Amino acid sequence: MLCGEHNKNIKIIEEKTGLSIHVRGNEFLLQGREWEVELGSNVLLQLYELLQNHYPVFASDVDYAVRILSGDRSADLKQIFMDRITIPSSKKVIAPKTVNQKEYIDSIRRYDIVFGIGPAGTGKTYLAMAMAVAALARKELKRVVLARPAVEAGEHLGFLPGDLYEKVNPYLRPLYDALHDMMEFEDASRLIQKGVIEVAPLAFMRGRTLNDSFVILDEAQNATTDQMKMFLTRLGFSSKAVITGDITQTDLPSGTVSGLIEAGKILTGIQGIRFLHFGRQDVIRHPLVQEIIEAYEKAERGRKSQATGGPATTPAPSQGPMTHDR
Repeated sequence: MLCGEHNKNIKIIEEKTGLSIHVRGNEFLLQGREWEVELGSNVLLQLYELLQNHYPVFASDVDYAVRILSGDRSADLKQIFMDRITIPSSKKVIAPKTVNQKEYIDSIRRYDIVFGIGPAGTGKTYLAMAMAVAALARKELKRVVLARPAVEAGEHLGFLPGDLYEKVNPYLRPLYDALHDMMEFEDASRLIQKGVIEVAPLAFMRGRTLNDSFVILDEAQNATTDQMKMFLTRLGFSSKAVITGDITQTDLPSGTVSGLIEAGKILTGIQGIRFLHFGRQDVIRHPLVQEIIEAYEKAERGRKSQATGGPATTPAPSQGPMTHDR
């Protein structure tokens, strides 16, 4: 199970680390530079421990393991991968796959307001929804509210067919998709009809007080400063709010400040509020998505450098918890 079908897991470790690994029975010979051998040994031993604890290791888990331990040799894969979010209605188990994702769900448990900021594919909204649905199933709260700003990205709402709900529904579709991925369609539809789960545009939050609720604001980079203030002040007793967004992809009109960016400046340091930043190393999608994000970041750095008249240099990687130590 550790090696995978046709040694697929071993091949992934070799590709990601540069090692040459030879397997004979229960013995592994790792050949490479010292840091490569240390990394490969760490990955193999921790994956083996996961298997001993009845965790099914898939090829994607091997990739995540190398990614995590490359950045933090002291990381505990068991602590990360086995922190499961169980959705009873669908018998589905969702688990974090990176150090930041693990810290994210821990923050949601501990704090009443959590900001998850980072690129697409890092699990910001998906994990928050999993936590909300699981809490609802455990009857820790009475309602889940999912909101999104209905901001036009090239098209105009007024020209879309139908009434107001039909016009804004396409903007809310990603929230419905994630919800139906966690619950049976009939169960989700029933809860939505009863008002236990509500999916609505951000503008519909005005004037409300949300008690005993888990409230998620998705695509928050498209909220204005006034809208962000309005949303955050809806929170009532025994409620949690998770705000997610990517500050590099705002669809607000030119010159309009993103409420998500402003919130980071205004609210940082307030006890009970947690800001968590994701990077491309947290992307849990097709491997090309990471490279796409990196290419756009490089292009953006080049544009900024040209605007300031300086050379288009690539800054040194930060020394955060997920930095590769090559």
